[in-house]
Amino acid sequence: MRKLATLKRYLSIYAALWQNSVTREMIFKSNFLLWIFVELLWFGLQLSLIGVLYLHTDHIGSWTKWQVVMLIGASHFIQQIFQAFFLINCTNLSELIRTGKMDFLLLLPVNTRFVVSLRQVDLGGFVNATSGLAVMAYAARRLDLVPGFAHILGFLALCAAGILIHYSLMFLLATISFWTVRAQGIVWGYYNLFNIARLPDEAFGRGLFKLFFTYAIPMLLVSNVPVRVLIGAASSFKGIGLLLAMSVLCFCLSEWGWRSALRHYTSASS
Repeated sequence: MRKLATLKRYLSIYAALWQNSVTREMIFKSNFLLWIFVELLWFGLQLSLIGVLYLHTDHIGSWTKWQVVMLIGASHFIQQIFQAFFLINCTNLSELIRTGKMDFLLLLPVNTRFVVSLRQVDLGGFVNATSGLAVMAYAARRLDLVPGFAHILGFLALCAAGILIHYSLMFLLATISFWTVRAQGIVWGYYNLFNIARLPDEAFGRGLFKLFFTYAIPMLLVSNVPVRVLIGAASSFKGIGLLLAMSVLCFCLSEWGWRSALRHYTSASS
């Protein structure tokens, strides 16, 4: 009963945070619509690049044109959902420390990481995520692919694991601001690495680059593994285990970094 009451309490808190985010977005409607347009334009440019590449080849490794289009759609979907829930909160952590607002959050009778991670919601991310799903649906049609319920459920679960990896690593990097006060450059640098997740893993062969972005910073797992599940690739089973294991490892590492940072924190007034 106590756990159920705690869950209801946190859900009510999160609902209030959502309400504040909706109100904030509606105040600046032009900015909201402009960012949606910019994201759609960037997404369209990436798809155009794939079209140009496949004018000169039929395959990238074992990936056909429409499989890569599906990969880009999945990567866009994962990135936009991450952006909707976590991006602005991770980038704002250093501002909470610099301005002293972290002191106030630490005094609240709720889990501080919960509030820091989910204070704001970027509603435009949900709108842009639908464009990724639309591209995936079109690519599936061109591939004559009709995934079953189990494949779709597995895809969504693996997308959640990929989002957890993105969040955990970016949050871990953001905690550096407890020592440096400002860490936006590092956080945004990691965000720029998201573009690697849009590329087929086989494009990198078996070199150090692929190893680094599979095991150290697992960008190549985030989108490739969920899409391989959808297209029924036999090589997806090993990737599934690795993606799930890396998501748990990254979250545990970020929790260790967060607790270490809090022990170091002496408040803005010190």
